[in-house]
Amino acid sequence: MHVVVATDGSRASLDAARQFQYIADSREITDVTVVAVVSPLATVPFANELAPTTGSGAATELSWRAEADASLAVVAAVFDGWGPRIHRRVRSGSPASEIVALALEVDAGLIALASGSSGLTDRILLGSTAQRVQYSAPCPVLVGRPTRTPFPA
Repeated sequence: MHVVVATDGSRASLDAARQFQYIADSREITDVTVVAVVSPLATVPFANELAPTTGSGAATELSWRAEADASLAVVAAVFDGWGPRIHRRVRSGSPASEIVALALEVDAGLIALASGSSGLTDRILLGSTAQRVQYSAPCPVLVGRPTRTPFPA
């Protein structure tokens, strides 16, 4: 089975990747594609909380892509030595649409992502990207919720 693990550069997305790995049976998974989506039309298209920033200072699509790459590397490292082949993808566009499109392209059997990363509404409600992915996904969706105790690194 091919699994798509989405990150938005937040600590919540790293926790969701760890939650997925904790409960998944690596013998049933052939491939894991970790994806970050850059939204060039958003005010802050990619918030990197996981890796050192690129420090370019200029808010350009290239700097956003570099931030996405840096966060992607941190989340992909969760799966190092786990068994399945690990792929990394940075896409540009609407996060929910791009995650679903990638799942269709790779014939994913599962999508794993975080429910939301900040703010009171994200703690109470499912994040809008997670909601949209669940609604449109061609496969089951595992939504990681924040926990009081972190999953093992």
